[in-house]
Amino acid sequence: MEPLPTEVYYDQRRVGSPTLSPDGERVAFVLDEFDQAEDERRSSVFVVPVDGARPPHRLTRVSDASSPQFSPDGSTLGVLMTRERDVTLRVGRDDEDEADETDATDGDEGSEDDEQSSGHGDGETQVWTFDLEWGGDARQVTDREHGVSAFDWSPDGERIVVAGRDPTDDQRESLDDRRDGGPIETERLQHKYDGTGWLDTVRTYLFVVNVASRDVERLDGTGLSPSVADTAGRQPSWGDRGVAFVGYDGADPDDTAVRDLFLVDPDDGAVERLTDGTTTCERPTWSPDGRRLAYRARDPENWYRPTELAVLDLETGESTTLSANLDRTLGTGSPRWSDDERLVCTLADEGWTRFARFHLDGPPERVYAAQSRDETVKGFDLAGGTVAFTCSAPDAGTELYAMAESALDGDGERGRLTESCDEFLAEHGALAVRRVTFDSEEQTVEGIAYYPSDFDPTGPDPRPFLLDVHGGPMSYDAPGWDFDAAFWTSRGYVVFRVNYRGSTSYGRSFSEQLKGRWNSLEVQDLQAGVDWMVERGWADPERLFCTGFSQGGVNTAYLVTRTDRFAAAATEHGVYDLSSSFGTDDSQNWLEADFGLPWENPEAYRAASSIDDVGNVETPLLVTAGENDWRCPPTQAEQLYVSVRKRGVDAKLVVYQNEHHAISRPERAIHRLETLEEWFGRYGGPTADDGEEDDDGNGDVEE
Repeated sequence: MEPLPTEVYYDQRRVGSPTLSPDGERVAFVLDEFDQAEDERRSSVFVVPVDGARPPHRLTRVSDASSPQFSPDGSTLGVLMTRERDVTLRVGRDDEDEADETDATDGDEGSEDDEQSSGHGDGETQVWTFDLEWGGDARQVTDREHGVSAFDWSPDGERIVVAGRDPTDDQRESLDDRRDGGPIETERLQHKYDGTGWLDTVRTYLFVVNVASRDVERLDGTGLSPSVADTAGRQPSWGDRGVAFVGYDGADPDDTAVRDLFLVDPDDGAVERLTDGTTTCERPTWSPDGRRLAYRARDPENWYRPTELAVLDLETGESTTLSANLDRTLGTGSPRWSDDERLVCTLADEGWTRFARFHLDGPPERVYAAQSRDETVKGFDLAGGTVAFTCSAPDAGTELYAMAESALDGDGERGRLTESCDEFLAEHGALAVRRVTFDSEEQTVEGIAYYPSDFDPTGPDPRPFLLDVHGGPMSYDAPGWDFDAAFWTSRGYVVFRVNYRGSTSYGRSFSEQLKGRWNSLEVQDLQAGVDWMVERGWADPERLFCTGFSQGGVNTAYLVTRTDRFAAAATEHGVYDLSSSFGTDDSQNWLEADFGLPWENPEAYRAASSIDDVGNVETPLLVTAGENDWRCPPTQAEQLYVSVRKRGVDAKLVVYQNEHHAISRPERAIHRLETLEEWFGRYGGPTADDGEEDDDGNGDVEE
């Protein structure tokens, strides 16, 4: 078995964001590819007929693109893109600049330098449209100084609504001062946010844009109090009764996770709040008759409760929850209406993302029984009686499929529309995966195991073992294609991912047990999973390793304060002292919801902080962080690293410069894997450089 070379990371192609035309005959999607020369991920939009009559057609080639949306008649595709300014906006004379004509030297005024100073050019995301009937290059529709974060079409297709920041003159001066190195001044409680940076007081508004003329009108009443909700782009959804959007308009915008639904009249700007300030509302979606809004509803103070599907009747003002009796959280993405009485969503269901149908006048039902338990839905759309979805499977990668909506009930088969992973899998092989369950103090817990191609899970054959802990904790692992799993299994590791208590997809009681009790049940479950693997002969007890990212890093640190069974471990981008994290990260509302305030409940914060038990650590420890990570600040990694080094424990600190919580650059993602491999290799783990391993009776992998 040949180890997967790290450089083939650049050969990956990832399909996502399926979006159907209104008639259900075409689907647009986003394909992520990797540019090794520029060390960047590039995102392009493709369109393909759902009958597979021709291969996907690439629409975008020169810039990153996202959020494709067909116009209501299907003739035009709107896309968010960051690219060079449209030539039609560059040529000719700008009447507003006539007063400055005498300052021009050679008639070149208003090109690149002016464009960059105005912020309308490269670097800002704008709405562009493709004419799918006539073809040609994209046309730039918006030209906003601070870009566009989200958009939607009007029902007649003549206008779009966009969400964007709109600073006052004083705010613009302050932003310029910041950019030029001036001090950060703030009076906001939520003063920073990971991936966004230092927050300011600039309001986000909705704007109505005429697609043909590019004329813009700001809807003044949509400029709500600046809050973290603004980072979601207001999620505008345009229906016959107006534009629905999410936001917060209360006294404490930074001290709550509440997001309400609002409705604005796109013609006169009148705004109405539709919900009562008790819910985190997301992804409003209009029913075909325009009478109702479906949306995702979360508890703003208890994030362990399932995210539910709610429907608001605009004629009665009443909201109804359609998914409560399932006791399962919704999958990601927006709900989709089949007709005025039924909806389809994805459902997180026992370590699996699958389809479910919801009825206004009846109980919900799980559908599409043809979906294998070894494959999981990543994203979907429904229109014109067609379902398009991306599905990830260990032996097929992640691909785009389409089928008649009736296939959800078993009437028909799906057709595959992309072959993005075929070449990669043909060269490097598929993944082998198995679900396992085990008992942890009378609680049944499930895990997903990936293993080398020459490993027989039915017979004892102990292998090097990697416990790979997911984040969240309100998340879950599901089977599918995964580069990291392929990397480790090709080196001879059995990789085990445990859906410990706290994970979603197993119901509220399973998840909520961990609320305010970190460093307890999840540690027991992870330990029990390792025990199961050792007892069944899957894991070599002398070569046990552990890693985890974000909350997985938090949990890895918990584990090494409790046991020295791991030969080495890696805590990645985690938090290890909750008290010092409070206020230095962007999660103060979440921490308060889970543990209260640190000065009011210091015992809970100490109990959930591995730094207090660092004197127990004997395991060699790799600690990583992002330099600009404001979800799990790098000072947390430094604190843990210095503490274990002070005790004489083998340790190494890696800080990725200019990275936020997630690692974005491909070269750094490769470095991460190589660093983990080298670290585990120091303490007995196999590496790509080992060649054919010696037969020492431990079930080593042979090439």
